[in-house]
Amino acid sequence: MSAFLKPYLIILISSLLFISCKEDKRGLVVGKIQKASELATTEFTVNKLVHGTKTKKIAWVFKLNEARFLAYSQAKIKTGIELGRLRKEDIEIDGDIISIMLPPVKVVNFSYPPESFYLDSLISDPNQFLNKISIEEQEHFFREAELDIRNNLKYIGIVETTQKNTRILLTRLLSSLGYNEIHINFKNDSLIVDEVNLETTL
Repeated sequence: MSAFLKPYLIILISSLLFISCKEDKRGLVVGKIQKASELATTEFTVNKLVHGTKTKKIAWVFKLNEARFLAYSQAKIKTGIELGRLRKEDIEIDGDIISIMLPPVKVVNFSYPPESFYLDSLISDPNQFLNKISIEEQEHFFREAELDIRNNLKYIGIVETTQKNTRILLTRLLSSLGYNEIHINFKNDSLIVDEVNLETTL
């Protein structure tokens, strides 16, 4: 081997070793973050007022009376980041500086437990004379309230709070691995709602 080629081989080997070392670091980070997936969740409680009315009319014109229904309820929501989808390509490392691009926030569980329902007996009068709000109609009011919560999940700060908590968790984790400058971003600010994970409680 000529002396002319030796420096180039040394540079090539050094570059390959550097790339291999970088890949090992990214692989280590991916593994550590994926193990923390169970911790990277945030739980929310949403209070919801449930109300409805039923009007009784004579000959479909004259109002006889109006039955009112008012109750309080709570939805339990758990959100998180699918850290299992994190890949080496989502991570950039430069010395003690690391940048990570995370998947969007996802609803991992939604429940609307009946045990949280509470009837306001001072306002509710579901048993008006000749005008009663049935159990089926009350359940309809609760379903409408649940649907309203689901449709407005992305507007009540769930994404922002989950992102903030995830950043705090992963910043601590990455700091323990020796990184001093940490950049954590998300691929987008949408909220993924998987219907499979939304529990039907009524």
